[in-house]
Amino acid sequence: MPADAPAPAGTHVPGALVLLTRLSRQVYRIATEDVLGMGLKQFVLLNQLHEDVGVPQQQLAEHLCLGANILVLLLNGIESAGWAERRRDPADRRRHLVHRTPAGTAALASAERAMDSVEDRVLGDLSPEERASLRALLARALPD
Repeated sequence: MPADAPAPAGTHVPGALVLLTRLSRQVYRIATEDVLGMGLKQFVLLNQLHEDVGVPQQQLAEHLCLGANILVLLLNGIESAGWAERRRDPADRRRHLVHRTPAGTAALASAERAMDSVEDRVLGDLSPEERASLRALLARALPD
């Protein structure tokens, strides 16, 4: 049956958010620290950082929908691993900017390769074009 065909009568098709939640659970089950070389939350956090431009801690918390205390715990972990560092903002000494270190960039590259295999397992039934469409739609649905 084509993907855009209506479901047979009596068949319940879950809503998009239910399906996304189920996919997310699959990712969490498969993308373990043993697979990625880091926790999934650390992976997501490192993806938001750059070596050359620091990101304000508050902006990270907002963008990742994390409380400040949870973000600090995650930052403590990646900082102790040598993957990131917090520096005072020269324009506002009250703020911290978070930078990914070269070691963090290397760790992220390795984790991204592992995440490609996770994506293959989770989205293996989709064609490359369907995956690209899904990625574009999800990116569009997320707030800036």
